[in-house]
Amino acid sequence: MQISFTTKPAAAKSKEAIALFTADAKKAGKLGTAIDKEIKGAVGRTLKGEAFDGKAGAVAAIYGTEAADQIVLVGLGEAEKLDAKAAMKAGGALAGHLNTAKLKSVEVQLDVPKGSALSVEELAANIAYGMRLRSYSFYKYHTTRQKELAHTLDKVTIVTEGATAAKKHFTVLEAIAEGIDMTKDLVSEPANVIYPESYAKLCKDLSKLGVKVEVLNKAQMEKLGMGALLGVAQGSAKEPKLVVMQWLGGKKNQKPVALVGKGVTFDTGGISIKPAQNMEDMKYDMAGSAAVVGTMKALAGRNAKANVVGVVGLVENMPDGNAQRPGDVVTSMSGQTIEVINTDAEGRLVLADALWYTQDRFKPQCMINLATLTGAIVIALGSSRAGLFSNSDDVSDKLKKAAETTGEELWRLPISEIGGLYDKQINTITADMKNVGEGREAGSITAAQFLQRFVNGTPWAHLDIAGVAWSGKGDATAVKGATGYGVRLLNEFIAANYE
Repeated sequence: MQISFTTKPAAAKSKEAIALFTADAKKAGKLGTAIDKEIKGAVGRTLKGEAFDGKAGAVAAIYGTEAADQIVLVGLGEAEKLDAKAAMKAGGALAGHLNTAKLKSVEVQLDVPKGSALSVEELAANIAYGMRLRSYSFYKYHTTRQKELAHTLDKVTIVTEGATAAKKHFTVLEAIAEGIDMTKDLVSEPANVIYPESYAKLCKDLSKLGVKVEVLNKAQMEKLGMGALLGVAQGSAKEPKLVVMQWLGGKKNQKPVALVGKGVTFDTGGISIKPAQNMEDMKYDMAGSAAVVGTMKALAGRNAKANVVGVVGLVENMPDGNAQRPGDVVTSMSGQTIEVINTDAEGRLVLADALWYTQDRFKPQCMINLATLTGAIVIALGSSRAGLFSNSDDVSDKLKKAAETTGEELWRLPISEIGGLYDKQINTITADMKNVGEGREAGSITAAQFLQRFVNGTPWAHLDIAGVAWSGKGDATAVKGATGYGVRLLNEFIAANYE
């Protein structure tokens, strides 16, 4: 999609579509008023009608006018509450309408509503950002229906004061959008396309943006003693990989922020095999790693002034004759032993070694891991927000503030100190710990407790994104499917606190 910013409307008398944004159902703004005169008051009559209320994301269309084939009115909500999230939502709603209508171009004529705290460039850039995000699609495997399904909008011209500043602001947002797109692509691909080796090759493409990328193979991980990660992978014909990405945009002596992702490219459950129903969804059990990779792309794309390390453990969990068995004991890189009670609790085993490796090698100022880790978090929080677990109030508070800014919501749940009430539930007489808690109680918490044993006191947060990585409905800024959750959140967390 080509998005441009200008201070003057195009001279053409008739356009495919003109979009007007309003924060008040009774006012069209000065640009809208000018168009209204041209089309004999149709805008004013629509604003006064009951079909359009001006709420954020509301859309109404006027057809067949002298000015354009369609005049599209889009609501911004209350001007006093208008922020970047609302502007994105409105832009996404417009893009959704235009793509459904199979239109190819639109001229957005934009005034800042009176009472809004957003500058004209912030409003314009975030509307463009919402349109950019909403126009993502993944229809590459369709053949006969590809044209029917594909989005058509390919040219957006935003007319507004401060067009130069808006373009500069949007350049940063577009880099983030490209990271989100990469995350969505990775999550959407089937497991016969994205597996550890092919995934690692895609990660290496980030080197073109200045990201330093290393790929550790099985032999290297064996030498490091990563028995927990390797145990998950031993039932698959696909060799595991550990990918290490470094973006060094900050000061030379600045300790990095570390991002760690679970990358189980397909999860059958192993010997503790899952039911057949919905097992196809397990292609996105690598969404945590995809969020890390997409964030690294976004940071590099916008030339972030911070040092950030991304580490993703890539494995496939399969049940062949060499697969890990329930009751097996593995030794992690940390030296701690783990009794594997359930081979379907595999993500935490992958993260155990990835987290230990990251803190041991890079000594980060904080670590954030993301994982589609437990079904229990979906039962607890549904699909509206991710679960947050942390050993640091400071890191947790920074993440929650970033969540409020971006709309990628979090809810903090409790964990205990090592040796505390919840932590004791993963003790076992056979080894240092087991990989599941007692029965079905506090399943997301005991999973977080397990991970905490491998952070070695580093300020850390675990985000359980099982409920938010994929959407069966979509929203104003995304079609149904992979959500790209985590990229905006992590980018804001880093931008607000470490640049």
